[in-house]
Amino acid sequence: MESTVKQSFIFAIIFGLFITSCSSTKEIPAEIKLQKLLSETVDNEEIFGVVATVEKGDNSFSWTGSAGNLTADKPFFIASTTKLYITAVLLKLRSEGRISLDDKISKYLRQETLFGLHVLKGTEYSDSITIRQLMAQTSGLPDYFQQEKSDGSSLEKELSAGKDQSWDVETVLAESKKMSPHFKPGEKGKAFYSDTNYQLLGKIIEKVTGLPIKAVFSEFIFKPLNLKQTYLYFDSSDTLPAKLYFEKRELNIPKAMVSFGPDGGIVSTSAETMIFLRAFFAGRFFPVKDLKEIQQWNDIFFPLEYGIGISRFKLSWFFSPFSPIPEIMGHSGLSGAFAFYCPEKDLYMTGTVNQVASPDESFKLMIKILGEF
Repeated sequence: MESTVKQSFIFAIIFGLFITSCSSTKEIPAEIKLQKLLSETVDNEEIFGVVATVEKGDNSFSWTGSAGNLTADKPFFIASTTKLYITAVLLKLRSEGRISLDDKISKYLRQETLFGLHVLKGTEYSDSITIRQLMAQTSGLPDYFQQEKSDGSSLEKELSAGKDQSWDVETVLAESKKMSPHFKPGEKGKAFYSDTNYQLLGKIIEKVTGLPIKAVFSEFIFKPLNLKQTYLYFDSSDTLPAKLYFEKRELNIPKAMVSFGPDGGIVSTSAETMIFLRAFFAGRFFPVKDLKEIQQWNDIFFPLEYGIGISRFKLSWFFSPFSPIPEIMGHSGLSGAFAFYCPEKDLYMTGTVNQVASPDESFKLMIKILGEF
């Protein structure tokens, strides 16, 4: 992700330190306190609607609330939270012996497709990239979405300005080949968040299964979990999902939302995202022991780290010495969507603040929620 998002998370840290230093009123029922948090989040200046689901792992508490122009049953774009669903699919395929995370992507994608994708200082590395490296954002590949081109433009900037457009994976690869990679695949301690990685993973999944990614999500996740309001956005005339916001205006980019696909195209509700999140951490799709393996963290930008298809928000004691903020694991989206689990509190949190210009607002909200438990 680029500098604007990095700065947003720094602001979220400062905000979090303040919030967690304040003690909550324990005698007030949690449901009332959580609803108050949502209502206060909606200011009709930056945030116009919010929805959240909060559950304890032992099932002793389950709550869904909303405020502003969103309702609890309204589907919304979960954006890059989709990547956690891709992780579930890939780990399931591995558990079935159909792939290895250390397979080179050249095993599944044609040489002419990959040639020129990762060329660093005159050396071609495209054939040596692995599935694991794509999942972990350690391939070094450029980001077709947020990375600036030589003229200073980027797809993110164009979409944020309301210039809707569509693309396919071939376009993604062609544009990525025009950009410079950041480091050798798998270089120790290096990670760079790139949506290009997950476009490639979507293509690999289709190759392995023989199914379009839309059908894979349905057969592997949506149907087994009986999710009725969750689907991969594929029809630009579909007006069911809540309209995204960029600052104070609605952001109507249906062609783009169709095009994101495996790196950010799922639509869901807060409650159904919760069903998936709990299934993910319960090992419903893959052996639960795999959860330890994917927690191999690299810095993306402070305070976010990336594992193998999963992210972690973690602040050290130095930044919150009086009331430490416990780590949370899961994924967020540039839309303001979030799906995270806090092991220390055994607490799950899903939802959205539905604001593209301020994705840090979702982390501010989660920090507040954690402070109530």
